[in-house]
Amino acid sequence: MAARTAGSEAPTKVLRVLGLHGYWQNGLSFRERTGNLRQKLKKHAELVIISAPLTIPEPEEEGDVQREDPRGWWFSDTEKKSFNATVETESCAGLEESLDTVAKAFSELGPFDGILGFSQGAAVVAMLCALKQQGDPRFQFDFAMLVAGFKSCASEHAHFYKEPITVPSLHVFGDTDRVIPKDMSQELAAHFVNPVLVTHPGGHYIPVCAEQKKLYFTFLDSFRK
Repeated sequence: MAARTAGSEAPTKVLRVLGLHGYWQNGLSFRERTGNLRQKLKKHAELVIISAPLTIPEPEEEGDVQREDPRGWWFSDTEKKSFNATVETESCAGLEESLDTVAKAFSELGPFDGILGFSQGAAVVAMLCALKQQGDPRFQFDFAMLVAGFKSCASEHAHFYKEPITVPSLHVFGDTDRVIPKDMSQELAAHFVNPVLVTHPGGHYIPVCAEQKKLYFTFLDSFRK
């Protein structure tokens, strides 16, 4: 990151960041959950959130929590149309449709300076970084923020991780995350060159306490020139 010289003016540009929600969420619910984050970042970045294209079938078991319009970015179980981040699979479904949805957002809602993803959305962000690095013209951005991210266990996604990813990245994960254990997030971060790591003592959420907020600001300000 470029250091500011003494007496130089603070950056004033407000970055535009595309936001990708986690599995079982949608654009509206993720916007509600990130209200505090968006408020904290408003002088640094504007978060534009979209919904994944895949509709998740509601569980039929009695007693399961029903959610309004749950969405996902890909299914690891193609028959049940479900997803488990920890299960290795030979094939999956829905990713290409999701990539097309993100590409449409870049075309119609962009340009974007960066991209932020949470959980399964963060896993997609890593794939977008790989595609950008490979020269895919649909995805033009300067940095990535990945919260509770993980490396896909689908063998057909292995090509995304063959080369070290040079896109500037910030990785956030919790010490007590039981949905995406921190070692999975660390494994994903290891595929990036010089990743910035932000840890917190909590679980599966985006932290906005003073310590983490300061690190977000430092990372974002390096792109506000």
